[in-house]
Amino acid sequence: MDYAEQPLPPELDGLVAAIWTIAGNGHRDDWIEQDATPDGCIELIRRTEGRSVWSEEQPPLFATGLNLVPVRFRMSGDARFIGIRLWPWAWAMLSDLPCPDFAGKWIAIDHDSVTGSLLADPDRVVSGLLRAFAGMEPHPIAAHVLAATSVADITRTSGRTHRTVQRWFERVVGLPPRSYLRLIRFRRTMADLAGPADSLADQAARHGFADQSHMARDFRLLARTAPRTARATAKGPFLAGKD
Repeated sequence: MDYAEQPLPPELDGLVAAIWTIAGNGHRDDWIEQDATPDGCIELIRRTEGRSVWSEEQPPLFATGLNLVPVRFRMSGDARFIGIRLWPWAWAMLSDLPCPDFAGKWIAIDHDSVTGSLLADPDRVVSGLLRAFAGMEPHPIAAHVLAATSVADITRTSGRTHRTVQRWFERVVGLPPRSYLRLIRFRRTMADLAGPADSLADQAARHGFADQSHMARDFRLLARTAPRTARATAKGPFLAGKD
C-alpha cells in the first residue's frame, strides 16, 4: 500500500490537516487489512477504484468520525482513495452534521453536498477547499487548540473560561478538551516517528510525555502497538493490520 500527502497552502493552516492518497497496488481479489489510528480529525474520503470495508461495505464517498481506538478496515488490492483530513471545527464550518453524531463510525456523503463536492475533481481539491473556506474564520477557541499543550493554555490564549471551553469541545468535537489534546499529542508523535531516527526517549520528551513509559502507554491504548513497532510499520496514520 502506498500512502502520500500533498503540500498545503498556508491559507488552510488550522483547518485542513492533510490531503492524502492511498493506492493498494495489488489485485482486486487480494484484500489488505490496515488499522487507522486516532488522529483527532474528520476524514472526508472518496474511493475512486476498488472496494473497502469498515464493519460493512463502504460507498465511494464517505466521512469517518473521531475515534479513540484504532479502526480495522479492509481494502481490495486495486483500491484507490483520496481524502481530506479536516480538524473538527473545520468540518463544523462546512457541514450541519455535528461531529459527535458520527463519532466512532462512518457516514455516506451526498455527492452534491458542500463536503461531497470537495472531492469531485481530485486535481482541484486545494482550490475547492480555498473557495469553501473563503471569508470564513474558525471559532476563537478553535484558533488556539493546535498550539496548546494543556486546557489552561486554551483558556488563557482564547480568553474564554474553562467552562466555556469545555462546552465548546462537547458541542463541536464531542470529547473533553483534555482527551482531545491527548489525541493531538499522539498524532504529532506518530508523524514524528517517521522522521529522523531520534531515540524514543527523545521523542517522548519532545512531545510532552512524562517519560518514555508514558508514551508507550498511550501508544498501547491509541495504536494497540509499541512506539518502536509503529515506527517500523506506519504509513501516515495507518498501521498494517494484525491480530
